[in-house]
Amino acid sequence: MNILVTGGAGFIGRWVVKKLLDDGHKVWILDNLSNGSKRNIEEFINNSNLIEFTEGDIKDIATLERLFLNKFDLCYHLAASINVQDSIDDPVTTFQNDTVGTFYVLEQCRKHNVKMVFMSTCMVYDRAKDNEGIDESHPVKPASPYAGSKIAGENMVLSYWYAYKLPTVVIRPFNTYGPMQRTDGEGGVVAIFIKRSLEGLPLNIYGDGKQTRDLLYVEDCAEFVVQAGYSDRVNGEIVNAGLGRDISINDLALLISGDASKIKHVPHIHPQSEIPKLLCNAQKAKNLLGWYPKTSLEEGIAKTKEWITEQAKT
Repeated sequence: MNILVTGGAGFIGRWVVKKLLDDGHKVWILDNLSNGSKRNIEEFINNSNLIEFTEGDIKDIATLERLFLNKFDLCYHLAASINVQDSIDDPVTTFQNDTVGTFYVLEQCRKHNVKMVFMSTCMVYDRAKDNEGIDESHPVKPASPYAGSKIAGENMVLSYWYAYKLPTVVIRPFNTYGPMQRTDGEGGVVAIFIKRSLEGLPLNIYGDGKQTRDLLYVEDCAEFVVQAGYSDRVNGEIVNAGLGRDISINDLALLISGDASKIKHVPHIHPQSEIPKLLCNAQKAKNLLGWYPKTSLEEGIAKTKEWITEQAKT
């Protein structure tokens, strides 16, 4: 197939691109490199099936119109502003990228009859109930402009399924981590904790650290994303993906550092947007896609630590 991946130079995007190339498809990448990096995709540059990398913005209609002349069979739309705190400080940018930008990509998909897989987020959900995983019918609670913008994008994407019968699917992966994730303040908690632990620095936890996360290894996430595009069974659906196990941030920090004295609690920078408990029920993905996570949390942390250690040497 001919496939466009927006945000393909980002953390999850590059793993999606890798999977698509491994499966023999022709891939185009559109990324403005605000979150992504050319380093993430440099190993694919000589792959004859990576047809084009365009450094450009999803809000640039002329760029989109030119790209969509390539007769895509599928569009994985991963490009987005992804930082919760940034969305609170500057909601305009997040809304423009995550809602308006999504609409522009969606319009091209409609004009050229291209299936869209829309990357949403578990951050749209209200907290999980005790020991009860969040399924797709769980209440949403957009506690940040990031979550609100993603829900708005979701609704536009699904409206094109109902109004035009354009094949679309909304996917909501839970907190994804692994090699290639940024280790600075824009990265994920696992990558940041590992880097600080390796440097002998304290692991800073916002609030009391009792908040839990369901952590999904990035290659399992990429497999899920790709399969959602391949399968017609999820068209018009919202589908979760997660490990099905949550862990408190306190326990995660201890698992990574092995030293309770290295853990430090600091005031929360955005307590109003904190979700106290995230635990995924991914039964729908298993039923419709045959997907399930293959990597345990401990195994995934070990692989991530190995990658960050290697990066520190270069």
